[in-house]
Amino acid sequence: MLRRQELRGRRHVRVRKKVEGTAQRPRLAVFRSERHIYAQVIDDAAGHTLAAASTQDKGIRGEAPYGGNVEAAKRVGLLLGERAKSAGVERVVFDRGGFKYHGRVAALAEGAREAGLEF
Repeated sequence: MLRRQELRGRRHVRVRKKVEGTAQRPRLAVFRSERHIYAQVIDDAAGHTLAAASTQDKGIRGEAPYGGNVEAAKRVGLLLGERAKSAGVERVVFDRGGFKYHGRVAALAEGAREAGLEF
């Protein structure tokens, strides 16, 4: 029987076959652990991270005492959207990283959309 990590890895590979970040439309990659959530806007063609945010950032850590909930994930999405806009990014491709588009992952995406990112 396959472990949860292996199954997520397989889903992630399947997603990454279709999703690629370019300079015009970088990839918004999400990683979710039990306690935290991390997100990056990545230009895969150049191999550069254009913007990043997580629940371990100082601004979010003070506002949300626990990083493993929907509220904290939405704040990460808002912060990432602001940072991406300041880096000149308007549109992204969403990479859910093999996680279900549900709960914290969906809240992060919603926060990024509210900050002005299009996807």
